[in-house]
Amino acid sequence: MAPRARPLRVPHALGAALGVLVDARFGEPPLDPHPVATFGSAMTAYERRAYADTRPAGMGHAGVGVGLGLAAGRLAGAGVVATAAATALAVAGHGLAEAALTVGGALERGDLDGARAALPSLVGRDPTDLDDQAIARAVVESVAENTVDAVVAPACWAAVAGAPGALGYRAVNTLDAMVGHRSPRYARYGWASAHLDDVANWVPARVTALLVMAVRPGTAGAVLRTVRRDAPAHPSPNSGVAEAAFAAALGLRLGGESRYGDRVEVRPSLGDGRAPGAADIVDAVELAGDVGLALAGLLAVAGTAQSVRRLRPWRP
Repeated sequence: MAPRARPLRVPHALGAALGVLVDARFGEPPLDPHPVATFGSAMTAYERRAYADTRPAGMGHAGVGVGLGLAAGRLAGAGVVATAAATALAVAGHGLAEAALTVGGALERGDLDGARAALPSLVGRDPTDLDDQAIARAVVESVAENTVDAVVAPACWAAVAGAPGALGYRAVNTLDAMVGHRSPRYARYGWASAHLDDVANWVPARVTALLVMAVRPGTAGAVLRTVRRDAPAHPSPNSGVAEAAFAAALGLRLGGESRYGDRVEVRPSLGDGRAPGAADIVDAVELAGDVGLALAGLLAVAGTAQSVRRLRPWRP
C-alpha cells in the first residue's frame, strides 16, 4: 500500500508561542468577569467552608483548585487556537511591564507618593516607608520573579500539556498567591499550595536564567556565576534564580530587607553591581520582554519541527 501522510496534529508548542505573542501585543483580554478573578472568588468561597489549620485541609484546597484549572483547560479544547487562547489568558507579561513602568515613571518624575501607591500592584511589600531606591529594587526584583511566574512557566506548561497545562499552572500560581504566603493563618493551610508552586516553577526558573544568558550574551558568564553563587541562599528555590540572573545581566545588586506587613525578611545579596535606580526599571522590563520573545521563538521553532516530522509519510 502506498504511504500516506500522518494526520496533522499541531504541537502545543506552536499554540504556546502564539499565546505569548498575543499577550505581548495586546495584553489582558477584555473579559468581565476575568476568569482568573472568577477562579479566585471560587477558591475564597471554598476556603470559607473548608478552612482548617492543618496541612491535609490545605492539600484539599490545592487539589480542588488545580482540578478546576485542569478542567477549564480540558473544556477549552485541544487545538492550536485553544492552546494559544489559554496561554494568552495565563501569561501576563504585558500587564507586568505596564505595572512596572507605572511605578518607574512616578519615580522618574519625583512622585514618591505616586510610586508608593502603585507599588502594591506588583509586590506585597509595605511601601509606606520605602525610599525611591528601595522601591526601584522592589520593582526590579518583581519583574525578575514574575518573568518566571507570568511568562516562562505558563508558556512552558502550555507547550507540554496544551490548554490544561496553561490553565492548570495559572491555578497553581494563583493558589500560591492567595494562601501560600507565610502567615499564622496559612502556615499549615497554605503549605501544599506553596510547595506545589515551587515544583511547578523549578524548571521554568532555570529556563529563564538560560534565556537571560541567550538574550544578553555579553553577560552570560556573569549570569551563570551569580546564579550558582547567590541563588542558593535565597529563601525561594526559584525566585532567587531569576533575580540573580537579572541582577547580573543588568549590573545590579538586589536583595536586602523587605517588609511584608508585620513580617520583615532580610534576603541575601544577589549580584555584585550597584543598587537599582528608576532607570533600571526600564532596562528590567526590556530584558523581561526579550526573554518572552526569545521563548516564543524557541517554542515556534520546536513546534514547527514537530509538525514537519509528523507530515512525513507513514504506513498504516
